[in-house]
Amino acid sequence: MKRKSDFRKAMKKYWTNPTAVLGTCLLIFFVIVAIFAPQIAGVNEFGSNYQIPIVSWRAAPQPPSAEHPFGVIGGRSVFYGVVWGTRTAFRIGIIVSAISTLIGLVIGSIAAYFGGIVDEILMRITDVFMSIPFLIAAMVMTVILGKGLDNVMIALTVFGWMPTARLIRGNILQAKEEQYVLAAKALGQNSWVIIVKHLLPNTIFPVVVQVSMRMGSLVITAAALSFLGVGAEPGYADWGTILSYARDWMTVLDRSWFAIVYPGTAMVLFVLAWNLVGDALRDIFDPRLRG
Repeated sequence: MKRKSDFRKAMKKYWTNPTAVLGTCLLIFFVIVAIFAPQIAGVNEFGSNYQIPIVSWRAAPQPPSAEHPFGVIGGRSVFYGVVWGTRTAFRIGIIVSAISTLIGLVIGSIAAYFGGIVDEILMRITDVFMSIPFLIAAMVMTVILGKGLDNVMIALTVFGWMPTARLIRGNILQAKEEQYVLAAKALGQNSWVIIVKHLLPNTIFPVVVQVSMRMGSLVITAAALSFLGVGAEPGYADWGTILSYARDWMTVLDRSWFAIVYPGTAMVLFVLAWNLVGDALRDIFDPRLRG
């Protein structure tokens, strides 16, 4: 009953937080766009729906019109790329966050609970990965693996689990000396049962906040890789890919502004939504910020 009461209080606090409401509304908007992308932007009849169809063979950008409301760049519809790029953004954020968080939880939990040489080895491995700048590491790995969204997600996952491992390790180091953990040990419960059943449920909330804050940054990083030419394949419905088409025309912004403004605005709002939600969750679950 106490947990239900605490949950109701947390939800009440969440929905009375203006930033939480704004962030949630933005996320709902992007979810609707992603779900109804075929109805909003249509489908590509000549291949994958994630491949932006070629609508013009003219090299010069074409400004927004009734037929193409966001304009045409590189012969491809910006509107189609922005709408279907929403699905791409969720795919990157959810899959990479889920896998990298799971890896971080496993490594951090093992290191903290067992300690000693196990902790030392795992944390030194973590330090090695953290010593490499995230964007550069992801860029090098995608160059090695080759272009493609799947390879981008692999690179982001390989170099994205360390913050979670560090965070959960610190939380478990504090929690494993609590009375309920000592009681479970005294009753002879298996170490893995203690970690999964007792420690993780009581230490995972900061990780949830961290994941929501990182969702946007993962999409930005993937878009940066596509913009630099080492990310998604040419023509793939990705916000960074659209910006890469506008790269050659950035010196004449009066002709290519739409290819920068629309995908750029989508990225800003997507990142803002996740940051607002993460900030609201932090206010709720961080004991230092509770009223």
